[in-house]
Amino acid sequence: MVRAAPTARRATAARAGFGVALVTLLVLAAVAVSTSAGAAGRDAAGTRSDAGGRDVAATEALYADWLDAGAAIDTIDAGLMATVDGRDRTRWVDARRDARRELETRLATLHESGLGREDARAARLMRRALAEAGPEPESGQAAPGSTPLATAGGARCGAAQQPQATAAELRESLYTCFVEFGNDIPFEGQRIVRTTALAMLAELDTAERRRALFAALEPLWSAINADDSSSSPYRRLLRAVGAEAKASGRSLITESAATLGTNVAVAERWLVAVLEAWRQANPGPPLEPWDYWHHYATASRVLDARVPLTAIPTLNRRFYADLGVDFTTVQVLDDLAPRPGKRPYAIADHVRIGRQAAGAWRPAVLTVSASYEHAGLFVLNELVHEYGHAAHEAAIRTRPAFYSMGEPLFYEAFADVPAWSVAEPPWQHRYLGTAAPAPDALRELLANVMLDVAWGLFELRLLRAPDSDPNRLWSDIAQRYLNVVPHPELSWWALRVQLVESPGYMINYGLGALLTAELRARIRAAIGPFDAGNARWYGFVSQRLLAQGAAVDTSVLLRRFLGRPVTPAALIAQVRRVQRAGVSSTPR
Repeated sequence: MVRAAPTARRATAARAGFGVALVTLLVLAAVAVSTSAGAAGRDAAGTRSDAGGRDVAATEALYADWLDAGAAIDTIDAGLMATVDGRDRTRWVDARRDARRELETRLATLHESGLGREDARAARLMRRALAEAGPEPESGQAAPGSTPLATAGGARCGAAQQPQATAAELRESLYTCFVEFGNDIPFEGQRIVRTTALAMLAELDTAERRRALFAALEPLWSAINADDSSSSPYRRLLRAVGAEAKASGRSLITESAATLGTNVAVAERWLVAVLEAWRQANPGPPLEPWDYWHHYATASRVLDARVPLTAIPTLNRRFYADLGVDFTTVQVLDDLAPRPGKRPYAIADHVRIGRQAAGAWRPAVLTVSASYEHAGLFVLNELVHEYGHAAHEAAIRTRPAFYSMGEPLFYEAFADVPAWSVAEPPWQHRYLGTAAPAPDALRELLANVMLDVAWGLFELRLLRAPDSDPNRLWSDIAQRYLNVVPHPELSWWALRVQLVESPGYMINYGLGALLTAELRARIRAAIGPFDAGNARWYGFVSQRLLAQGAAVDTSVLLRRFLGRPVTPAALIAQVRRVQRAGVSSTPR
């Protein structure tokens, strides 16, 4: 999940004192690729070599300082460390405010009529980032381990029940429900986190135990959607977000569809086509929702013994090394153990951005954060995904105004390009020494992908008609396409924090799956197979997809890379691989 930020950042941080093993200062050796801004007549920052260009360059340096200060504050608030580069939170707050004041002054006097086209666009992007950033954080020291949203608003889960809460207050409060309830699930005498619960639903040996674990998640759902009445916190949030989208004429749904060069109506048809293909490929008796993950998890039950918790970081890094990602110059700090108050999802972010400094490129410092207390392929797949974001950001080589991973749909889809390899027999043979039957591994991967596609369709339809009953809509989607017994009395759709932190965000995973399949096919055609590693992979994707940041519009970048518009054909072809193969070992 990505927090809204000017640089489209993805992640969090960790504190060494919590027993988390901070990974040795790692490096992502990114290919030093110049962007289109590197034409003759421009300096290292990509600005014009005249007075206007120098003004923009000085403004961008301040902008980079402002971004770095924000990242440092988030890092400290997330509990990674008490200071960044020797400064505590108060000093970083002061630095960010000072940078913003000067930035606003400079941007007010920077007239686009005197700038070249690229510099004028840089100025517009910086103005937009400041406008969208909202108020600066308070200087008071955050409590250790507190989440950024809770720190910013002082919200607690119960505040969502207040009928006068604004959309922002509802987001903040419902987010903290995932911290309070999702990070503290009671089951069989233990307290586990939500990620562990989902992994265990795939493994528990009896339907009774799976149903009991499923029921243990109900306090979270109830906090989000109460009794599913029109006055529930989630339904009030939906109406508020729908009103915002109507007033502005834009939403996460419309923006994600535009990233793929299409509109919402076509995007909806694509999602339905993929889910219809899945339905046809997986006939059989209806599944109870608590049995869904277990039904498709044959591969995990075969291979999980070879993926102990302690081996997961090593397997992840080995794979990226074989893809040509050399962890030696950019610091990537791992924060992988649970702790109270930690963000309730896996995420990758930066402590500082990559930027030009003293005539050379100063690499980003990155973090990958999650709460892992359970081993297995499910957890490994997620970590590979998060490191896909780290590899992406480390490859960026562009001026500060364009420092971005692009649109959310793109960077979520790209991170799954390597993550999907974990389900392929070549990956499993190389890194685990054996492999599950190919149909089983692919079916398990796609079963989780189809949940994302279903959530994407769910949010698309809810935000189009915010007065809809989410329980009934989810039950209808899950019954028709996932073959799940309807339970409109349960808000079990409320398993993903993105649904409340950023309503509409799940479309980036749903539509993003179409793009992941397209990218994997295009990369494989260009450089050959990469599921078991390919040293050409990182150089190829860095140069063709990642280094430019926001210098090129994401939809234009994707069309250039693919050579044609995106379609659902590649993902449907993967679903049909499962259908053709049949079931090699009957899931139970």
